[in-house]
Amino acid sequence: MLEQLSVTLPQFLSEPDNSLSHWDGDIPIFKIPKLTAAIQANSEYFSHPDWTRGYLKACHRDDIFVDRWRAAIGNWQGKIVVDIGCGPGNLYAALHPHCGVPQLLIGVDVALGALKVAQQIGYVPVLADAQQLPFVSGFADIVMLNASLHHCDDMAKVLAEAARLVRPGGVLVTDHDPQCTAWNNNFIARFIWNARLPIYRLMRRGGHATAREQRLSLATEAHHRIGDGVSVELFQQVLEPLGFTVNLYPHNIAGSEVLRGNPGRASWKIRLAQRLSGVNPDAKESALLLMCIATRHKM
Repeated sequence: MLEQLSVTLPQFLSEPDNSLSHWDGDIPIFKIPKLTAAIQANSEYFSHPDWTRGYLKACHRDDIFVDRWRAAIGNWQGKIVVDIGCGPGNLYAALHPHCGVPQLLIGVDVALGALKVAQQIGYVPVLADAQQLPFVSGFADIVMLNASLHHCDDMAKVLAEAARLVRPGGVLVTDHDPQCTAWNNNFIARFIWNARLPIYRLMRRGGHATAREQRLSLATEAHHRIGDGVSVELFQQVLEPLGFTVNLYPHNIAGSEVLRGNPGRASWKIRLAQRLSGVNPDAKESALLLMCIATRHKM
């Protein structure tokens, strides 16, 4: 891994490199211009050895998730791939048996502990702020963000930075970010949203097993709340002017059929909560998540 890092990563780093702070072993640590509350929470939460390994084991690994992402990615054998907000490496851990082996797989995150776990399964890790990535433009075949945008303070800036890395003909894929139109921002929706938290604590659900874990878990998600999240307009307004063809897929729990226009159905509990708050659960705007597959035009 160290040999791969020394031979391949430097050619893609921005020059002149004034933002490199130091190295932790063979992981480059880049300066974070503004250490916001969300960045601090993500760094602490996903660096916790038990929480981050629990996340790697339990989250974004099921067959439906793999089916959807495999359809979006295709084959990345021999390609240069960047995973922004990689955490402990769930995407590669879930997909590598199906999609081949990338020529280079760069993982970017603000949590050093998570990056060390990701490194063990094949990532070349880089600690950096997704809002200011330390890479040259247009070098990656695939740039992906899974459950990452809503953890960032400025989602539009992160999306633009991710797009900057994509080569002509390359693809940008995002998923598992909440669609802001899934809920009405009214009293009933906010009551239901907040009422779930003590229930999760009693259940000791992942991310909520202790008061501290729940507090930090919630703090990591800067845009996961009623009336917030990603939107169709966000992706179109950021990516289309940068030369991308943007395809958007609202979905609930569903696999590759999402790409064929079938969003799947939310659980009965979610559907009931949406109806109580005045949302039609069968409308595409009510889908909980919004997947984006954007291809950069060839020159």
